[in-house]
Parts: sequence; C-alpha cells; structure tokens
Amino acid sequence: MIHTTAIIHPGAQLGTHVSIGPYAVIGEHVIIGDDTTVGAHTVINGHTLIGRENHIFQFNSLGEIPQDKKYAGEPTRLEIGDRNTIREFCTLNLGTAQDTGVTRVGNDNWIMAYVHLAHDCQVGNHTIFANNASLAGHVTVGDHAILGGFTGVHQFCKIGAHVMTGISSVVFKDIPPYVMAAGQPAAPHGINAEGLRRRGFTAAALAGLKRAYKTLYREGLTFDEAQQRLAEQTRDVPEVQLLVDFLSQADRGIIR
Repeated sequence: MIHTTAIIHPGAQLGTHVSIGPYAVIGEHVIIGDDTTVGAHTVINGHTLIGRENHIFQFNSLGEIPQDKKYAGEPTRLEIGDRNTIREFCTLNLGTAQDTGVTRVGNDNWIMAYVHLAHDCQVGNHTIFANNASLAGHVTVGDHAILGGFTGVHQFCKIGAHVMTGISSVVFKDIPPYVMAAGQPAAPHGINAEGLRRRGFTAAALAGLKRAYKTLYREGLTFDEAQQRLAEQTRDVPEVQLLVDFLSQADRGIIR
C-alpha cells in the first residue's frame, strides 16, 4: 500500500508489495525491493538500494549526505540487504569518495531506535545494534556482533564477528572476534561464550576459543608472538582462524 500523502519521485523504483506509510518521502535514485515496509515520515534519499522484506519503521532518515565536510556531492551510495529491521529515528548515511563510496548493511540485522551508521560503514549479517549505538565513519562490524545501548565506535575501528559490547562502551581500537568488551574505553572481558553456545558452537570449540583468548590477553606475549601461537592453535580449533585473520588486519591495534 502506498499512502496518498507519501511523496515518491517518479524515478524511484519500488518492487512488488512495497508499503509506504503516510508522509514518507522517497527520492529519485532510490530502489526498494519486494515486500519491504517503509513507515510514516521516513525520508529515503540518495543513491539508496534496499533489498527484500525489510521493515523500516517511522521517522527514519536513510541515504542522506554524509556528516563529513569533505563530501562534495559525489554520487555515493547506501546499500541495505534483506530482512532487516530498522526501528525509529535511525540515520544511515551515504558513503564518501574518500573510501569505497558505499555504506553497506547486510542481511537479517536488528537495528534499534536512534542508531547512527555513518558514511562508509560496513555492517555484516545477523547483527544487533541496541538503542543509541553509533558508528563513526569507516567502521566495520562483523557478523553476529551485538552492540549494547549507547555504544560509541571511533572512526576506522573494526568490530569482529560474534563480539558483544556492554552498555555505554566507548570503542577506540579494534575488538577481536568472539570477545566481550565494556568500559570507557572498552576493555576485553572474556569471550562471548553464551552467544556462541546459542549459535551452535561445540564445547570443544568454546574451550579452544577460551584458550585462544588467554593466549592473546593473559600470557604476556607480544602481539607478534600471540599471533604465531594462535596460528598454531588453528590446527586443532578451526574457529580460531577467524581470530588470526582479523588480527592480521587490525590496523588501529586491539583493545587491551
């Protein structure tokens, strides 16, 4: 259903069974996939691609220009995958020419109210952003990560897969996969064992990841020494490979 008060540019492309609520505004270069719902008063602008079966609640702003003084009107993009839930008052901005030019959100994500995803962020699949979580520009968030309410992430940081942050955490460095983090600044507090268990990780895998965490944080090794030791552990616990790969790209350093 397209509400009679919605304003939809003739150039916008809407799939089948798309619902647009009252007073929503859909811009010229917007593409919305089948079975997606857009709530009242939501504004979707820019070169924005939205996939199938998304539920976008009222009062959101998607695809507006970046909050970046370097932005000069380039035709950058916002891409949102399938089956995402975006609750009220969220802001997802376009990318910038200084990066890949695309802000990207994957599939099956749960984005709660007042979340901000800045320009050039790359968000994976099955993540949860609790209320008021905010990413600065160029942040990467891996699959199944959970950001607690009011978590703030500094630009260019990487959040690994299966990470969980506590409420009001402030993240200045990269958080390795599987780690629970909290504080201002965020510090490591073990692995996200309960979350991993719920996702089907075996007891052997959990034991191996706990050992890997101790190698990284508790044995007094240098970063290079820890990386070498973790690479050896992948022979017995393949799940550690995700951690090894992440550490090889942790440009900002990891939380301590």
